[in-house]
This record gives sequence, structure tokens and C-alpha cells, in this order.
Amino acid sequence: MNGCDLDDWFPLEKQQQYVAQLIGKVGLTKCRAECFIRLWAYLLLQQQQEKTPKLKPPLTKLELPIGWVSCTHRQAAELFYSGKERGSDRAAGMMLDKLVALGLIQKQFDGNTTNIKIQYEPELFISRNRPTELIKLHVDTFNPRTDAIGVANLLARNYNWMNKNTSAAPQRIAKLLRHWAAQYPLGMRVLRRGDNLNPVGFYLLYPIATQSESNFFCPPSKSLHLSSATDIDPIQMAVPPDPNCQAIFIRSWVIDRPYLARSRILFLTDLQQVLSQMLEEFPNLCDLYTMIIHPSYEQLALALGFQKTSSDAQLSVYWVYLAVDRFLALNIKQTLTTGKF
Repeated sequence: MNGCDLDDWFPLEKQQQYVAQLIGKVGLTKCRAECFIRLWAYLLLQQQQEKTPKLKPPLTKLELPIGWVSCTHRQAAELFYSGKERGSDRAAGMMLDKLVALGLIQKQFDGNTTNIKIQYEPELFISRNRPTELIKLHVDTFNPRTDAIGVANLLARNYNWMNKNTSAAPQRIAKLLRHWAAQYPLGMRVLRRGDNLNPVGFYLLYPIATQSESNFFCPPSKSLHLSSATDIDPIQMAVPPDPNCQAIFIRSWVIDRPYLARSRILFLTDLQQVLSQMLEEFPNLCDLYTMIIHPSYEQLALALGFQKTSSDAQLSVYWVYLAVDRFLALNIKQTLTTGKF
């Protein structure tokens, strides 16, 4: 099967149903979503045809191919640009690199051909009988034994897209999360699905040692740690009880796209409650900082009252600040209900 035959095996109508579920994810334009779905269907069909040579069309739904499947840049170009003005093999390779950076696929070269593995995308596998709106969610304590890998994969997708590479390895992030949980677990919380208990959201409130406060007045790229290769953490954690600790860093904040709209208020309200508890151990907390790493977070930060402070010449990231007292005084539900998102 070549790229031109794909529409016979997996009709355009079916392709667009899957594309519609992807539109709106960070970094996914319609073109990238279409390329990803076509690539997925092609790899799945290649694998199924090897097992069942007499397989007949059409393919009715997407399933995860098992392991790695070969796909050259030329084959990818036929897939991506079939029926359009012909794209080059190089353009197809660049598109594959974009899909890698977005965390949708893995790619490796074995010396002869390119092999691709589809990454698991939860929202595409949710049964129509159990739409995301019906899945109960609750906020829970981060469990380093059971949550570290799931949360690390959530965070890696965001950081890899920001850096346009795959330097933010989930394995490294999981190790850091477990290290921080051993130091100060109170500020680490997950948004958990009620059916399988998997984390679909995470935040980290990180109390700042006095000697690290200067980082918030420097370019934010100097404080990136989850997405860097260095083992030296540029921001040190304060150890309770510390009367000199004045600043809190929202070091991570992520909610998987299918659950974002209906759980944002729940998650922020929980953050307020945890921050109030932290005041008992750090009584002089007064400054709240976070880093905006993607435009999708910008409107939320503005609605909550954060103000921009230091920006960065190297990356499109910047620090934002809000007084702890003003954040705790917010009526989150009223603020976000009247805001425009």
C-alpha cells in the first residue's frame, strides 16, 4: 500500500473525526493533525497487512500499532502530500520531527530506514460510551510510587514542544518529581480520573530558599530545570519551618486538554487551599511566581491578576508575579466564569 491508497482504506470522513479531536492541543495545527492521523493509519495498516495478507478495506477505527513500524521519508511524503502540491522528502522529515517534538510519535533510524512508534494519546481511545465529561475527576496527593511516570509524560510533552526537541526525557523528570516529593510533598497535587486513577493534571508549589529569589529577576531560561540536561537545580527549595522563605514558585501546572475546561476551577481552588496550609510552615510567604511557557496559559494568568516581570531574549517564556494575599483572596469560580477563555 502506498500513500495514495490510504483514503480507500481509511476514508477521509473517518480521518477528519480523529483530526477534530486533536485540534486545539498545544502546537497542533490542522495540517499537523491530518499528517499525524494519516501516518497512524498507514503504520497500523502496514502492520495488519503483514499479519493478514488478505485484509480488505475499510479500516473502521484506529488502534495502536505494536512497537516500531518502518516508514521512509519518501513514504511519509506520499502520505502527507497526496492530492496536494507535492512536498519533498525533506519537508516530510521536518513534519515527522514536529510530531516527535509534540510527543505524538517516537522516531529512530536503524541505519537503513526510519522506524516510527505512535505514542499513546488517551483522548483518542476514550469509549463513546464514556465521554470525558462523564469521567469523575478529583484532586489528590501526588504519589511518587504510582504517579511519577504519568505526570512526567504530561510534563515532557509541554517542555519538548517549547524546546522543539526531545531533551525533556520523562525518565529524568520522574526522577526529579520523586526527589522533590521526598523533600516536601505538601505542594505536589494531581488531578486524578475516578475510573482508572491515572493522573491527568499536576501542579507543584515549590517554596523558594532565600538565596534563589534572585532567579525571578533574571531571564527565565536560566531557571529551566525539567527540560535541561544539567543535574544542578538553579532554584533551591526552602525547608520548613523557614521564617525567611518569602516566595513560592508554581513550578509546574498542567491539565491534559480533554479535562481542562471543566477542571480548571477545581484545580485552582485546591491550589489556594494548599497554599494556605503552606503559610503555616512558611509564615512570611508573600510572593507568588510562575513561568509562562506557552500562550495558552497567558489568558488564565492575566485573568487571575498575574503581571509580567522578566522576559527572555532566548525563548518566548517570561516570569509573572502575584502577591500571595491577593491570590488567596480571589473567588476563583467567579473570576473564571466571568473571564474569557
